[in-house]
Amino acid sequence: MPSYTPPTKDMQFVLHEVLKVSEHPVPGYDELEPDFTAAVLDEAGKIAAGVLAPLNPVGDVQGCKLENGIVRTPEGFKAAFDQVRNGGWTALDCDPEYGGQGLPYVLSTAVGEMFSASNMAFNMYQGLTHGAYNAIHAHGSDAQKTMYLPKMVSCEWGGTMNLTEPHCGTDLGLIRTKAVPNGDDSYKITGQKIWISAGEHDMCDNIIHLVLAKLPDAPEGVKGISLFIVPKFMVNEDGSLGERNSLSCGGLEEKMGIHGNATCVMNYDGATGFLVGEPHKGMRAMFTMMNEARLGVGLQGYAQGAVAYENALAFARDRLQGRDVTGVKAPEKPADPIIVHPDVRRNLMDQKSFVEGARAFTFWGASLIDASHRGGDEEAEQLISLLTPVIKGFLTDKGFETTVLAQQTLGGSGFTREWGLEQFVRDARITMIYEGTNGIQSLDLVGRKLAQNGGKAIMAFFDLTKSYIKDNAGEDAEFDKDFLDPLKAASKDLQAAGMYFMAQGMKNPNNALSGSYDFMHLFGHVCLGLMWARMAKAAKASLDAGASDRDFYETKIATGRYYMARQLPLTATHLARITAGGDTVMALDAANF
Repeated sequence: MPSYTPPTKDMQFVLHEVLKVSEHPVPGYDELEPDFTAAVLDEAGKIAAGVLAPLNPVGDVQGCKLENGIVRTPEGFKAAFDQVRNGGWTALDCDPEYGGQGLPYVLSTAVGEMFSASNMAFNMYQGLTHGAYNAIHAHGSDAQKTMYLPKMVSCEWGGTMNLTEPHCGTDLGLIRTKAVPNGDDSYKITGQKIWISAGEHDMCDNIIHLVLAKLPDAPEGVKGISLFIVPKFMVNEDGSLGERNSLSCGGLEEKMGIHGNATCVMNYDGATGFLVGEPHKGMRAMFTMMNEARLGVGLQGYAQGAVAYENALAFARDRLQGRDVTGVKAPEKPADPIIVHPDVRRNLMDQKSFVEGARAFTFWGASLIDASHRGGDEEAEQLISLLTPVIKGFLTDKGFETTVLAQQTLGGSGFTREWGLEQFVRDARITMIYEGTNGIQSLDLVGRKLAQNGGKAIMAFFDLTKSYIKDNAGEDAEFDKDFLDPLKAASKDLQAAGMYFMAQGMKNPNNALSGSYDFMHLFGHVCLGLMWARMAKAAKASLDAGASDRDFYETKIATGRYYMARQLPLTATHLARITAGGDTVMALDAANF
């Protein structure tokens, strides 16, 4: 069975030596002192390693079962859910007015990585609830907040998002679910939704579904979509549960992975629902939930890569095979451990350099969300809006790739269920698909986010990168050569790609859209390059200050040097593919494929 060791030391390094969170002017960040965050992360790590990780293979093998309209979760899930809920872990960054602890999102993100890495399917139940909480908190009425949020914060009640229907996913303007006024403040919701994560289960007393539907007078397309609260059980005025609503789980999907999470077909047969926000403004409200979900999915992607890497590393240190070509390393053994071989080292370094860079990138993104939501920083809001499709798309593509590399490290053992790597591969695969496929993320990035607000966000990113290079150049020639020079070259590739889109996109949109996926990856590499430059700078500062754990900081610098030399140059390849244009992509008629 695979193991999980929470990376709390690395998380502390990112929080306090790279991001320096306790020094930020963001409200609440003054509480994030190293001792406090260490205590929170250590306790969360104990639950992740001791409770959730052992249940991960259980959930994979047993899956969920639909019995008489009720979904039974895998053995041990409910007890674990009670433990997580009772410990207050579901309420970390929620509003204290509704029972939350009010801690910054960046700390909740670090805890979320551990919970997701140890048991992704399990963590989705509370993750979806948190997203539904956010949507109601942002767009619901005061009465709705008072009625639903306290029990959702505590996860006594679960939450979902209901978007997709059998005939439409990305193009939600085609939805057919109807909402007919009942003559009071309620509506009759009728329709079918599919692929609803945590749509039905036995771990909560109630489930609060957020459902997209159209009113009888709705305009065509996405401008006619409204959002409704549709509870599994009606809620009385005193907060007690009433009768069962007219909704049901019509079936469970048989999936490639995340077997421990119930993916449901949900049928709404005249169910009672309540409008959230204004009529026909449902997409705006739902995107409050989806944007957080996309950041959470990016985290899921690299978290699966992180736990897969941990187990691949352990195997490589233990597995004996062949001899080191430069000389025997373990003469007392019949062979050397495979970690001595250069190709295994390459494989492991690809994994390690991605995971640690992705962690820093995601934590930085979370800090931008805090700056926006807590501090009212508009520039941070614009920047995280730009970076969201990169976090979701790039980190899940590379996270899945990392699980495959980890599986490859184990050779034939990686292909067997016993070692657990194949589950990480299967579980990670969904992250590239749900909450908007990665192709859609790249189209959103190039087709919408780049030009948003006159391109202010991408210009701010370029300025941020240029300023970092300028402010840190000339102090250390080796740092300049190993980190700043590669970052400068990669940033120029990103700017060149943006200029190409500006010059060619208006003439022929296919030239821009054919290169959008490469642009998302090019952008992702630049972001990780920036993170590695910042991490190397912080590590060097600790070494210069006489840090006792020199191995940790020297390893950090060496890992960053590897990323800058072996991964960041891929920006040139992506640029070449982008500037090749759309003619070769669109050359064939549809009939000729």
